[in-house]
Amino acid sequence: MRPAVYCVIMASPTDVSAPSPAPNPAARRSARLTESDSNSLPEAFASVRVPAADASWFRRFLAFFGPGYMVSVGYMDPGNWATDLQGGAQFGYTLLAVIMLSNLMAILLQALSARLGIATGRDLAQACRDHFPPAVNIMLWLACELAIIACDLAEVIGTAVALQLLFGIPLLAGAVISVLDAFIVLFLMNRGFRYLEAFIIGLLSIIAICFAVQVVAAAPPLAGVVKGFLPSAEIVTNSQMLYIAIGIIGATVMPHNLYLHSSIVQTRAFARTSAGRREAIRWATWDSTIALMLALFINAAILIVAAAAFHTTGHQDVAEIEDAYRLLSPILGLGIASTLFAVALLAAGTNSTITGTLAGQIIMEGFLHLRIPHWARRLLTRGLAIIPVVVVTAIYGSSGVGQLLLFSQVILSMQLPFAVIPLVLFVSDRRKMGEFVISRKLAALSWIVAAVILVLNFKLLFDTIF
Repeated sequence: MRPAVYCVIMASPTDVSAPSPAPNPAARRSARLTESDSNSLPEAFASVRVPAADASWFRRFLAFFGPGYMVSVGYMDPGNWATDLQGGAQFGYTLLAVIMLSNLMAILLQALSARLGIATGRDLAQACRDHFPPAVNIMLWLACELAIIACDLAEVIGTAVALQLLFGIPLLAGAVISVLDAFIVLFLMNRGFRYLEAFIIGLLSIIAICFAVQVVAAAPPLAGVVKGFLPSAEIVTNSQMLYIAIGIIGATVMPHNLYLHSSIVQTRAFARTSAGRREAIRWATWDSTIALMLALFINAAILIVAAAAFHTTGHQDVAEIEDAYRLLSPILGLGIASTLFAVALLAAGTNSTITGTLAGQIIMEGFLHLRIPHWARRLLTRGLAIIPVVVVTAIYGSSGVGQLLLFSQVILSMQLPFAVIPLVLFVSDRRKMGEFVISRKLAALSWIVAAVILVLNFKLLFDTIF
C-alpha cells in the first residue's frame, strides 16, 4: 500500500496531485512519479472549471453535470437490448423487478466509485495497483480486459445490426465500419472533455425520445407494469428466467464503469481541500443518480415494449434485434416505430464505444502504468471483439450473433466481483479514505450488494456447467 497517494487533505487548495512525503519505501517510489503520471486521465485532469463558492448552487451543480451521463451509457448499451428484449418477450413484465434491483445496485456502486476518485485522487485501477501485489493486479487487469472485450463485442454487434437495419449494410461490413469510431473519440477529446460529454448527452436524448414514443404506442397495461416491478420467487426458481436475469444484471452493473467513474470525476477543477472534496462528492453523487434514473427508464422501456408487443401477441420466441425491428411497426400500428428502434440502437452503440475507449485507457494505465495512443488502444480492443463476430456470423448467421450478444452480457456479469469487491474494500478503509470513509451501515449494505452479485454469478456458473 502507498499511503501517500491516498492523502485526502492537501497542504494547499491549489495543490491537486502532489503526494506528501512519507518515510516508507512505497511512498518514496510513489514520490518519484511525476504529476502527470499520478493523475488519472492526465490530458483531462481538472480541466473543467468549477464556479467560485459564492456562485449559485445550480451553477455549481452544472459544473459537475456530465460524468454521470457518461457512466449511464454503459447501462443502456446494445447488450442491454438483447437481455431486455428476451426478458420481455418470454416472461412479460416479470423481470422489471430485476432491472429495478440492478439499477439500485448501480446507483450505490457508482456513488462509491465517485467517492473513491474524489477523496483519494486515485481511480479504482490505480488504487488496486497501490494496494495489491503484482500477481493479484495482473489477474484483476486480465479480468477487466475480458470485460471490456465483452462490452466491445456488444457494441460491435449493436452498431453492425443498426447499420444493417437502417441502410442494408451487411453485418461484417458494419462491424468493420464500427472501428472508425476511434476517430470520433480522438476528435472530441482534442476539443475538450465538455465536448465529449455534450456529444454523449445528445445521443442519450435521442435514445430516450425514441423509446418514449414507442412506449406510448405500445400502451402497456399500468397494472401489469407495476406488478412487474415487484420481486417474484419464480425469477430464482426458473433457470431460463434466472439466466436472462443475471444477464440483465451483467448488462446493467458494468464492471468497467466503476473504473471509468472513479477517473472522470477528477476532470473537475474543484478545490482539493476537505470542503472542496465533500462538495464534489455530493454533486457527483447527484449527477450519477439522476443519470442512472434515465438509464432505468430506457432499460425498462425496452422490456415493456417487448412485453407489450411480443409476449401478449404470441411472439414469445422473439429474441433477435432484427426480429424485433421487423415486427414492431406492424404490431404497434406505428410505421416509424421500427425506424426509431434502429436509430436508438445506433445511438447506443456509438455512445458505448466512446466510454469503452476511456475505460480501456484508464484500466491499462492504472494497472500497468502503460500508455499507448488512444487510437491504437481502441483498434486493439475493437479488433479482438470483431474476430468472434466474424466467426459466429460466418458459421451460424445472424441468429448466432444474437446468442453471442447475450453471452457477452453473462461474461460481463461474471467479471463484476473483480471490480465490486476491491471498490467496497477501499471505500470502507479509513486509512485510505480518511474522513470520507463510508459509514458502517453503508459498508454493510455495500457488502450485501457484493454478496448478492457473487451468489447470483455462482448460481449461473453452476447451472451452466451442470
